[in-house]
Amino acid sequence: MYKITDEPIQTNDVVNAVIRPEAGAIVTFFGTVRELTAGKRTLYLQYEAYQSMAEKKLHQIGEEISQKWPDARTAIIHRIGRLEISDLAVAIAVSTPHRNDAYEANRYAIERIKEMVPIWKKEHWEDGQEWIGNQQGTKEYRSGKPEKGDLT
Repeated sequence: MYKITDEPIQTNDVVNAVIRPEAGAIVTFFGTVRELTAGKRTLYLQYEAYQSMAEKKLHQIGEEISQKWPDARTAIIHRIGRLEISDLAVAIAVSTPHRNDAYEANRYAIERIKEMVPIWKKEHWEDGQEWIGNQQGTKEYRSGKPEKGDLT
C-alpha cells in the first residue's frame, strides 16, 4: 500500500497491510505535526503533493526496500491538506522475519521520503507563514511556493 490521502490516516490500515505469518516483527513510524519548530509556535501545516508522482515514488521506495531486505513488506501513507497539531502526516509500517531488518528498513523509508517524494509543506505560525523548501530543508522556492521546476 502506497498512498497519498487528504483523509486522516488510520494506523491500522498500514499495519494490516504488512501483517503476515512469516513476519516476526512489524516496525511502525508515525510522523506527527509538532507545535514548536526552532522556537516558533506552529498553528497548523498545509501539505501539498504532486500526487501521482508522489505515489509512484512511495512505491519505488517499497521496491528499494524489497531489494535491500528481500523478506520485507512495506506500507506507506502520507497525508496532504491542512493538518492540526498532533495530526499524523505520515505512517510507515515494515514487516520482516527479524526486528533489526524491520527497524533499518523503516528508517530507510522515511529518509527516502524526505529525499525524493514531491510533497511540500507550508508552516503557519502565530506571526506568519512560509513554504518550506524540500522536505530535507535544503532547497528554497524562488517564488515562495513550489513550481514545476521544483519537482526534482
